[in-house]
Amino acid sequence: MRFDLTEEQTMIVDTVRRFVHDELIPLEDEIEETGRLDPTKAKAIFEKSRALGLYATNIPVEYGGGGLSAVDTMLVEEQFGHAKDILIRRAFGNVYESLLEGTAEQKDRFLRPAVRGERTCSIAITEPDAGSDVASIRTRAVRDGDGWIVTGKKHFISDGHYSDFFIVSAVTDPEARPRHVSLFLIDKDQPGVAVGRDQAMMGLTGTSHVELFFEGVRVGRDRLLGAEGQGLAIAYSTLGRVRLAQVGARAIGKACRLATMMTAQANERRQFGKAIGEFQMIQQMIADSAIEINAARLMLLRAAWEIDQGRDARDWISMVKVEAAETLGRVADRAVQIFGGMGYCRELPVERLYRDARIYRIFDGTSEIHRTVIARGALRRGAAAWDIGA
Repeated sequence: MRFDLTEEQTMIVDTVRRFVHDELIPLEDEIEETGRLDPTKAKAIFEKSRALGLYATNIPVEYGGGGLSAVDTMLVEEQFGHAKDILIRRAFGNVYESLLEGTAEQKDRFLRPAVRGERTCSIAITEPDAGSDVASIRTRAVRDGDGWIVTGKKHFISDGHYSDFFIVSAVTDPEARPRHVSLFLIDKDQPGVAVGRDQAMMGLTGTSHVELFFEGVRVGRDRLLGAEGQGLAIAYSTLGRVRLAQVGARAIGKACRLATMMTAQANERRQFGKAIGEFQMIQQMIADSAIEINAARLMLLRAAWEIDQGRDARDWISMVKVEAAETLGRVADRAVQIFGGMGYCRELPVERLYRDARIYRIFDGTSEIHRTVIARGALRRGAAAWDIGA
């Protein structure tokens, strides 16, 4: 069992770290001030990232991606997490592995252009009454000849303004138990598709989170992603790695950025004639942050290793999702406390990172939902849930 990185892993992590620090973080203040990423600058960071081979690293080489393993992807995604969400999306892509479930024609039409950065996709699953409970989806796809008519509403669709097509979940057989939910590839410019309001958020400045409306949208069989009725199975099997990367790894990255700022402040700020890092209560906050970040990272890499071995990693993914998200929340709170009044000011990035941290316990399944998944897995597996090698 080895914990050191290979030479290749070290090289790619260092490359991504430098890119994030030099190209992305300097753009954050402007985004916070304007609420948007300038399109010219978005294109520039995309071109630089693509030239370095950092765009769509999660997709296999045969489709033009980086072909990284799950473990390598998490190492890279942790570095992504140091930057704002909108910058990650523009620089490194948001190409979902769900597209790998498509037909050859669908891969040519949707996947390969997305990997090249010519097209952008958003996942449209969440609805007002179907968040963590995706089985409560109300959007319907009614049979019409050789295709379907899709009608319904989605919300909180991240990057919805920017994306030009969506992976949309819809019920295709409401009488089935469980109900048949299928996935469809729908272009934004199709008749009947409408983008609603951009739902303003507490954090994640610059990333759109829109409502989507589907009013009698006609889709043919060529737009069905995977088999009919297998939408939830595809979502669960392919989006787990997305959840691990975009929540677990990025939360750890953000926590690391905050912890670095905390320790610098503890060494530099002086009160009562000495650095505040000499006070035991400050040391406890820093020690707890170090313990929790490293524990979450080890759990993340174990989950990714399980995926690379072809094993069912659902329980591990849920554990990482909870631990990494809640670690980030605690570290962000401690950072504000250590910075004192300045940590509450928008003058410093601590305040915006604190706002951004809160959503990690909610999106991609709340902590409460994932705890239910973990508990059910433990009850099912018994000793195998606890004993190494069991």
